[in-house]
Amino acid sequence: MLQKPFLQRVINERIIVVKAIVTGSAGRMGSRIINIINETDGIKLVGAAEKRGSKFIGKDSGDVAGIGKNGIIISDDIVETIKGCDVIIDFTSPASSVEYLYTAAEEKKAIVIGTTGFSDEQLKRINDLSKEVRCVLSPNMSVGVNVMFKAIKDIAKILGDEYDVEIIEAHHRMKKDAPSGTAMKIAEIIAASLNRDISKVGVYARKGAIGERKKDEIGIQTIRAGDIVGEHTVIFAGIGERLEITHRAQSRDNFAKGAVTAAMWIVGRPPGIYNMQDVLGC
Repeated sequence: MLQKPFLQRVINERIIVVKAIVTGSAGRMGSRIINIINETDGIKLVGAAEKRGSKFIGKDSGDVAGIGKNGIIISDDIVETIKGCDVIIDFTSPASSVEYLYTAAEEKKAIVIGTTGFSDEQLKRINDLSKEVRCVLSPNMSVGVNVMFKAIKDIAKILGDEYDVEIIEAHHRMKKDAPSGTAMKIAEIIAASLNRDISKVGVYARKGAIGERKKDEIGIQTIRAGDIVGEHTVIFAGIGERLEITHRAQSRDNFAKGAVTAAMWIVGRPPGIYNMQDVLGC
């Protein structure tokens, strides 16, 4: 068992176990999250959900996740499923995540969202609920990536405008959004550190006789291939030297562990939209 005493909530010397449900429970991330919950003290799986029409509806979530029967049957009724939970852990799609967020607000439940690819309108709808729901929203739940976020913020401030910035991200062939949410978060952090507007200076592809690179450009380039879990590299290139910061995810477990940590942290917090920097105290 993964011992996480610093995550356990103790009241009157009694351990309070956080009750969680996992949406998208039959997917790659959902299955890994169920595995990590199963190995972690202080949190318990009490429900599992999938989209309507899924072939996994009615199946045992433990069997689907590869840990053996756990008695938690996958349902497509999210309102009924969340009644006995403290927190929802959601890695699905932008439209589904927004729907689950509204349900969480209505039912007074906390929620952790690791979905990426939200439109500006969807992000506005999420932020509009900030006074009504307890939510950890992060494009990347990995501890290492969130340390990277903090490091690149400081590096960009120190190096300033004399260093060109390029971001390269690589993921598996089935990823549906590009650039990744993590790459965009990296770009936004660096742009803010350099007092730039990423919507004006972001460059997402180069081809043909495009002329010299503009000094304020921030390049964000995408690779999709095979089963790459996730790689992000930031290049700060000056004259005569360059600094590269790279994070490589070797399995989905680091994201799943971060999501479970966030789920245990968010329960009991005041309403608001939080991120993994808040969870980790960065």
